[in-house]
Amino acid sequence: MSETISAVLITLNEEKNLPRALAGLHWVDEIIIADTGSIDNTLEVARGYTKNVFSIPWQGFGDAYNRALDFATRDWIYFIHADEEMTPELESEIRAVLADGGRGVTGYYVARLPNFLGYWLRHGGWYPSYEMRLFRRGKGRCNARVVHQDVIIEGKTSYLKSYLLHYTDPSMETYLEKMNRVTTMAALELFDKRRKSSLGDIAFRPLAVFFKMFMAKCGFLDGFPGLLAASLSLMHVFIKYVKLRMLWRNKTA
Repeated sequence: MSETISAVLITLNEEKNLPRALAGLHWVDEIIIADTGSIDNTLEVARGYTKNVFSIPWQGFGDAYNRALDFATRDWIYFIHADEEMTPELESEIRAVLADGGRGVTGYYVARLPNFLGYWLRHGGWYPSYEMRLFRRGKGRCNARVVHQDVIIEGKTSYLKSYLLHYTDPSMETYLEKMNRVTTMAALELFDKRRKSSLGDIAFRPLAVFFKMFMAKCGFLDGFPGLLAASLSLMHVFIKYVKLRMLWRNKTA
């Protein structure tokens, strides 16, 4: 007998993305949406797809993730972001896993194919980018890291062959806004760990990231989009370490 599955999403002002994400989840047994304070029409859109819409406080992504998981009631969890989309191939593969009772595995990593500023990126380290997305309910929890959180699984893990689509940063404006926010969080996390930012960090770490993405990881095969992604990643790392250095300067001022 096939096991059941809950699709779980966390939302914040996702009225534009949400219909695309939810349209691919018509086959799941339960959709759980945990909203963290939307002020647009996200809640109205969500209620058009499921009655399981909950409001939760924002105390960091890890906390929100774990709160959202606690609302689910089915055998398996499939976690998806509002800016992502299920593919038919991934749906078929997950259905097969459920029909086989999980195949002796507790959690599965799923690859994401990113659409960055309107371009599909298949090189430069962007794809495949695996994340733990499918796991037995009660066997996975998110850690408390500020950025780059991980889901910790109790049991055997494996990888699915199919991928989901990730529509990250639809415009340069949204990318720059997110970069400012994420680099601040990353700098604060390093600061809390007593990490310093040397001139070498500021000068060479960004260059190393660019070389890794554009050359070592073959980002050049994506052409202009690959160059754009590597260049913006260089800027991201540069700003992170500048912000970290400024945090130490302000502390000693």
